[in-house]
Amino acid sequence: MIADSLRRIEGLTVIADEERLRPFETDGFIQHRALPVCAALPHTEGQVSEILRRCREAAVPVVTRGAGTGISGGAIPHAQGVLMVLTRMNAIHALDPLARTATVGPGVRNLAVTEAATAHGLFFAPDPSSQVVSSIGGNAAENAGGVHCVKYGLTVHNIHALRLVLADGAVVALGSRSLDAPGYDLLALAIGSEGLLGAITEITVKLTPQPPHIETLLAAFDAVTDAATAVGEIIAAGITPAALEMMDRMVIEACERFMGAGFPTGAAALLLVELDGTAEEVADDRARVEAVLATCRAKEVRAAHSVAEREKLWKARKGAFAALATLKPDYYTVDGTIPRRMLPEVLARYDALAAEYGMTVANVFHAGDGNLHPCIFYEGGTPCEMERAEELGGKMLEICVEVGGTITGEHGVGIEKLKQMCVQFRAPELAMFHAIKAAFDPDGILNPGKGIPALKRCAEWGGMHVQGGVVPRSEIPRF
Repeated sequence: MIADSLRRIEGLTVIADEERLRPFETDGFIQHRALPVCAALPHTEGQVSEILRRCREAAVPVVTRGAGTGISGGAIPHAQGVLMVLTRMNAIHALDPLARTATVGPGVRNLAVTEAATAHGLFFAPDPSSQVVSSIGGNAAENAGGVHCVKYGLTVHNIHALRLVLADGAVVALGSRSLDAPGYDLLALAIGSEGLLGAITEITVKLTPQPPHIETLLAAFDAVTDAATAVGEIIAAGITPAALEMMDRMVIEACERFMGAGFPTGAAALLLVELDGTAEEVADDRARVEAVLATCRAKEVRAAHSVAEREKLWKARKGAFAALATLKPDYYTVDGTIPRRMLPEVLARYDALAAEYGMTVANVFHAGDGNLHPCIFYEGGTPCEMERAEELGGKMLEICVEVGGTITGEHGVGIEKLKQMCVQFRAPELAMFHAIKAAFDPDGILNPGKGIPALKRCAEWGGMHVQGGVVPRSEIPRF
């Protein structure tokens, strides 16, 4: 058995009894669960390499997991496979304030990087709502974002280099601390690859100087369309906020009841706009933002007057999903991205879809980069309600594609969005994805069944954006 083989790796912890495996049976996509044959918890790159080598020889699937906060099902175990949990690889190996980099293990928490860099006047910009617990390895595997990605970019824009262990146990170093590197950009390919190409064992991240001045504005609106229009107008005015977030009435009121953040509970929608830079730059941007907000009929605009007040606002925003759970414990969150100019139309279409399904939807999202997170409430004890929520979410993602957007902004595909991948991409593009997968993992042991749908399955679903038909497997390029 594979568990016995892995136990022979020196110093490796292997869990195979059902009770101790239960905490690993799902990730944040809790609608789906599976128990692996065993879980392996390495603490060195050498152990990771040996785990993968032995699993490949035994033809056993491997799913790599970090903190398990992902919500697209990317780290749900394979029932016939090994779950490789990297949370024990949690050391900050080096922090170079002059180069503005930190080299860390994949199990290091997102927020821990900023905490370590703060003394040097630096921070790690990508800050997903789960940053208190989410791990850097998982952030890299899913290409996570956060409230500050509108100005500072996603995880892919904030990593210089990483080490990747391939399916056969070989270790490759990707990227460079320089601004460019020869050859194909394999670093960008690995980031966001969801464990399909290899296991990340070390990451060198970019650290950003803390801005000298920060101001956070709160703007309340009587109409969601006015708030959505203001988002596009702010960007069109040439302003790049550090963060630009939006929430609707249901989210505002849930946050206020749960956390008492001081949100205006009578508003239909709320924008949080954070500006940073020099005092002069922020003053100029604030004046222009306030002018846009007035034009877009904001009924109230106010600024946080202290660091504590600003932190309270952002704590409420990042706690919005927990606040919504106090209304109803069962809800399903979708992640898609659209062009900012389409926000008013798409939000209206979401409302119409929700009414058609007879379901309640709350909206809280990264408005500055058009990354939507509709939260669909359902009755967990009612048969087929969860499936209806997922169906509604899938249609919302298809709207994103229809208006020129994408089915994910930061959560990844996992098992959640396989069907929508068939809508997003044509057969030749899906074939190339499979060819890349085969080049890195010819035996297909890494996270099988995730991320990239089989071409045959797309044809069965009837949802493929076909131009030229399905590519036969025999014609898929092999490297």
